[in-house]
Amino acid sequence: QQQLVESGGGLVQVGGSLRLSCAASAPPFIRHTIGWFRQRPGQERAFVAAITWTSVAKNYADAVKGRFTISRDNAKKTAYLQMNDLKHEDTAVYYCAEDLDDPGLATRASISYDIWGQGTQVTVSS
Repeated sequence: QQQLVESGGGLVQVGGSLRLSCAASAPPFIRHTIGWFRQRPGQERAFVAAITWTSVAKNYADAVKGRFTISRDNAKKTAYLQMNDLKHEDTAVYYCAEDLDDPGLATRASISYDIWGQGTQVTVSS
């Protein structure tokens, strides 16, 4: 069964950078859209970014546009989220997810994603 494992989270100062990774355990990853979501304490999970399997289409939440970059390496079955100029409000648990049904859409809707990782904590401090 497909599994996703996030890594790369941690503690960083305001204005700093982190790169999150999402590693898949099975080959079908390379044909599916991958999304990143985040959840702050007491809030619902929110869309961050998504990328189609060909990397042709990418989608970003307004809050991260221009600061975050999503990418993927299908040969390594890994997706990435490069986060620059981090702000306090970026503090959250970050999840990657895989959409098994629509490889051509970089969808924002969490309900469209079928497989989820366990999450990685990102904390931005002063």
